[in-house]
Amino acid sequence: MSGEGRGAELWRAVVQRLRRLIVLPLLASLLTACGSGGSGGPPTLNWYNFPDDSGALAEAAQNCTRGSGGRYRIAYNKLPRTADGQRQQLVRRLAAEDRSIDIMGLDVTWTPEFAEAGWILPWSGEDRTRAEEGTLKVPLQTGTWNDRLYAVPYNTNTQLLWYRSDLVGDPPATWSAMLDEARRLAGEGKPHYVEIQGAQYEGLTVWFNTLVASAGGSVLNADATAPSLGPPAVRAAGIMRDLARSPAADPSLPNQMEDQNRLAMEAGTAAFELNYPFVYPAMQANNPELFEHFRWAPYPRVDASRPARPTIGGIDLAVGAYSRHPDLAFEAALCLRNKENQINAAVKGGLPPTLRELYFDEEFVKSYPFADAIFRSLENASVRPQTPAYQNVSIVISHTLSPPSAIDPESSVETMSSQIQDALESKGLVP
Repeated sequence: MSGEGRGAELWRAVVQRLRRLIVLPLLASLLTACGSGGSGGPPTLNWYNFPDDSGALAEAAQNCTRGSGGRYRIAYNKLPRTADGQRQQLVRRLAAEDRSIDIMGLDVTWTPEFAEAGWILPWSGEDRTRAEEGTLKVPLQTGTWNDRLYAVPYNTNTQLLWYRSDLVGDPPATWSAMLDEARRLAGEGKPHYVEIQGAQYEGLTVWFNTLVASAGGSVLNADATAPSLGPPAVRAAGIMRDLARSPAADPSLPNQMEDQNRLAMEAGTAAFELNYPFVYPAMQANNPELFEHFRWAPYPRVDASRPARPTIGGIDLAVGAYSRHPDLAFEAALCLRNKENQINAAVKGGLPPTLRELYFDEEFVKSYPFADAIFRSLENASVRPQTPAYQNVSIVISHTLSPPSAIDPESSVETMSSQIQDALESKGLVP
């Protein structure tokens, strides 16, 4: 190499070193400012959660920022609309050890996966005591993995039976009674469909899990190492098939999700709907005339002698393992799900609270008329199979049971059992 070439190379090396000396400290200062609210300001805690259109989550962040006395501020960052999109974004960033994620809203099925990966911190000591105090038992299970609390319930959700009082007298208490009512109404030429989630997605898994639990069974065994289906699962699959082949089935059942169910009920073509509380304010706004006859009742039982065990949903709050401010993040998470913010989320966003005392608060109940039915449902509720492999387990269930009219109860459960075992052992291909 010529002397000129060596000189140019040396000069480039000097320039690159100067750039590192200048740019890296500048970048570090910018990152620090991003995580601390600017020079001399309070730390900014980034809260990633589902996009809330009601304004309740943004108000919770503002309330806790004010309540911190200047020790921190909370920035509410909206995740994608779909649960899959939310999980995908969080997984990618946490796998890269993103330090800007302080608090995150987890779907109730994600805790085992995120805990096993080391992406979220366990709650301990006084923080855990405060998180568990007064919180409903079943929602707490969704944030617990291997006897450690990794996420604290922010809100929960459960389905009720919604029905039309102008078509039905006393609401049916069991699935068989509901199908009998639907057949009667069909024979009289009246609206008679039972709206429920029959599409090949998570909602179909929830329907099956609810029926299995209501029949006294479970999808997985106690330590989540093997399927535990058996007769309760066969019975659950039979109920799903029976509805799909009866006059109660909406012709669109194999493609229906929660919002399609809501729209069908609002259109006046259905007599019953199994859905979440968001349908109540929607009916009030979209069909005031029909709203006058819109009622709710407990989820139908499989056996008349055994309460139904509807599968709960909701969001749990977890602290990111790479957060720069974990102590403040735990404190802020507790504030975000305090009494005031849970009431606001319930009234504005329709999200059922997880604090037991609110279901006995007279002022709250006035603005949340089905609070007692929600509370009774939550007391007997079930959770989705808890396993780091949940996504694959859910895909197996929804694939096997779709469309509901093609279910062969014994054969379908046998197929499901084999494929769930493979999913738990990370063997084979997910359907």
